[in-house]
Amino acid sequence: MKKSDAQDAKYQMALLIDENEIDNFINERMITSCNFANKVIVKNSGPAALEYIKNALANNEPMPEIIFLDLNMPVMDGFGFLEEFDLIAKDHGHIKDDCKVIVLSSSISPVDIDKASTNPYVYKYVNKPLSEKYLAAINL
Repeated sequence: MKKSDAQDAKYQMALLIDENEIDNFINERMITSCNFANKVIVKNSGPAALEYIKNALANNEPMPEIIFLDLNMPVMDGFGFLEEFDLIAKDHGHIKDDCKVIVLSSSISPVDIDKASTNPYVYKYVNKPLSEKYLAAINL
């Protein structure tokens, strides 16, 4: 990406959390090709993403403005990630304002949609696959 293109991106950094490598590849390309974010950090599990966030906070590094979170993952699902994220936010109150979570899931379960949509950290619920239209509708 050219330096002039990087300045045109809507956000500086996005964190993508999904265990599916193909989905990650496609979504990362969509995020960067649409100039949605200058940088995309990809983590393939909730624990790996939480570790990344904790390290960034400990080292006073920039936090992602957007977190794209899959709900259905092994080891720790998206709801487990949100519970742990809440514990981190209790120690670092600015996270709730700095990082907006977009649930990016293939789940069409009304229970999942309702549970995610009522979570105080979730800004929006979007069905996979990520599209240019969905990205254009995200305005924080």
